[in-house]
Amino acid sequence: MPVLPAPGRTARLGAALLTAAALYAGSARPAAADEPGWTAEPAAGSAPRPGGARPYFYLAGAPGAVLEDRLSLTNATDRERTVTLRGADAHHTADGTFAVRPAAAPTGAGAWIGFGSGATVTIPPRTRAVVPFTVTVPPASPPGDHPAAVVATEAGREAGVRVHLRVSGPTLAALTVEDVSVRGRGAAAEVAYTLVNRGNVALAPQLAIDAEGAFGDLPGRSARPLPLELLPGQRVALSEPWPGAPALDRVRLTLTVTAPGGAEATAEASAWFVPWRAAGWTGAGLLLLGGTGAAAPALVRGRRARAEQPQGGVPDAPPEQGDPTPAPDHELTGAPR
Repeated sequence: MPVLPAPGRTARLGAALLTAAALYAGSARPAAADEPGWTAEPAAGSAPRPGGARPYFYLAGAPGAVLEDRLSLTNATDRERTVTLRGADAHHTADGTFAVRPAAAPTGAGAWIGFGSGATVTIPPRTRAVVPFTVTVPPASPPGDHPAAVVATEAGREAGVRVHLRVSGPTLAALTVEDVSVRGRGAAAEVAYTLVNRGNVALAPQLAIDAEGAFGDLPGRSARPLPLELLPGQRVALSEPWPGAPALDRVRLTLTVTAPGGAEATAEASAWFVPWRAAGWTGAGLLLLGGTGAAAPALVRGRRARAEQPQGGVPDAPPEQGDPTPAPDHELTGAPR
């Protein structure tokens, strides 16, 4: 896609180019739209993707550049449609869905998108409209990925098409794993954690979990991709099922997250796994709980607590009666920010 040397060339972007075209069966599925009668998707270029249209816009350029692309709007109905176009900031939700921010004036890369006189397009019945637009990258833009979207609106219904915009310059792939904890017990146990993208490029992370008990290694999880894309600056709280959690043990968990580009981070947490009934029935249960007589399915302890643990995996002995020293606070362990 062309990169213009100066904004002056954008003047040649006129009104929308309307191309009457028969709507053929078997075409690639366009971007999602609430209204089944019309769709929005990137217009096919001179070398379209094998097997169909582009799933999103990809634009790259230096600070100060003006980038061009085209949006295709298809009206498959027998009545005229009037569609309004705008640029919008975008982000990923906690479940990994790429979402458009509310219609308020964008403050990020969405504000760089312009349609000129083609911001409102009237599409005759059974017609496809090809609408050019520009992305004007501010001169002081930092390098890296800047998420945005092109949004088409008609009668309260919207279709958003992602714009993957990369500003050239030094890039940094970096992330951290934070707030690691264990929740639940038995087959319902899960590992909770938070991922933070500390760099300036989008990341496709992979997660591996290693688990070690007092009596040896425990089932963890081999490295495999997570079903999300982590955008620059994004923080996402996640959880991972852990059916290999023991019924009675002290466990040390190590989470390792990697992503293409050299990003890697680890974090640790430790947890007690004590059955409710076993803790009440046996003196060993009382010893594991420090003589309190209470039990919990999983007690997360931080690095400070682990530092005071004797070697060999032997549980802490209950304090002598009258010992005024309080037990250490329980902490969540995560990678340093």
